[in-house]
Amino acid sequence: MRLRFVPLLALAAACGGGRTPAGAPAPAPKVMREPLPGERHLRNIQQLTFGGNNAEAYFSRSGKQLIFQRQEQVDAGCDQQYVINVDGTGMRRVSNGEGRTTCGYFYANDTRIVYASTLRHDTACPAPPDRSKGYVWPLNRLELYTSRLDGSDFRQLTRTGGYNAEATLSPDGKRLIFTSTRDGDLELYTMNVDGSDVRRITRRLGYDGGAFFSPDGTRIVWRAWYPQTARDSADYLDLLRQELVRPSRMELWVANADGSGARQVTNLGGANFAPFFTPDGRRIIFSSNHQNPRGRNFDLFLVNVDGTGLEQVTFDGDFDGFPMFSPDGRKLVWASNRHPEKPGETNLFIADWVP
Repeated sequence: MRLRFVPLLALAAACGGGRTPAGAPAPAPKVMREPLPGERHLRNIQQLTFGGNNAEAYFSRSGKQLIFQRQEQVDAGCDQQYVINVDGTGMRRVSNGEGRTTCGYFYANDTRIVYASTLRHDTACPAPPDRSKGYVWPLNRLELYTSRLDGSDFRQLTRTGGYNAEATLSPDGKRLIFTSTRDGDLELYTMNVDGSDVRRITRRLGYDGGAFFSPDGTRIVWRAWYPQTARDSADYLDLLRQELVRPSRMELWVANADGSGARQVTNLGGANFAPFFTPDGRRIIFSSNHQNPRGRNFDLFLVNVDGTGLEQVTFDGDFDGFPMFSPDGRKLVWASNRHPEKPGETNLFIADWVP
């Protein structure tokens, strides 16, 4: 599930089909952006996308491409999966335009992709959630699918009829970690890349999601919210029955790759999400609004895996999120509302990383 705080980038889901659709933007000239004051870790920032909503960009194993989800208009249409070269060229859609897609990832040495889709449940865009219940996310009926990059050899990996999404890959390329409601709660699971040998690795009531492996594959990091009171639990379970979740409070957790030894990393308040290990595995980069939990400004932060050494990375006044380091650790890609052509746009940016 993709976090879309403000502006709310829609959740996503769909399947394969590698033709660039009519109306897709022409390749843009290379556009460089200056780091903002305080952004000492970022150098040679390039804007990769222009217009609409673009987020959750994840590197291929080669480091030469990104897969991401894109909504061509800020307030219309469903997110679909796209691939783009890291220099901003060659953007093309790799899902077929039906339903909603989210959380794409490369695997099999970049010959295949995996992502979540509502396609089998409904080819139309899911209806927006009931905002009378406050700020909630819909848990669309997502299943995990895989295909080649041209959309061929399309296969369904999960078949639970509920929420299965947020899949990422272990460094050895053998296991996927993902979030599912298959046992009645939002828990983390791992499985082989062919969908076999599914193992549940979290067992605490509450939302566990957005997990990534450490560079050496021995640990995982994820976002979580666990009810603290009977009232919290009742509210959480009531929303879950309605296929909804309230994401305004989340902290970061780490554990061994099998889920053992889980411990909380942050205790900042607000919504802390999209964690990713630094290349040395000693720190975590993530997005947070903890400085003003009721506000709309999210920035990127670094924190040591023991919760010490909090450091702010971005200083834009709106949204920065979904950071990921390139396989060689030299680049950082993230999504941001900075430099919009129209209000509410979210675009992808890539920069040299300065340790």
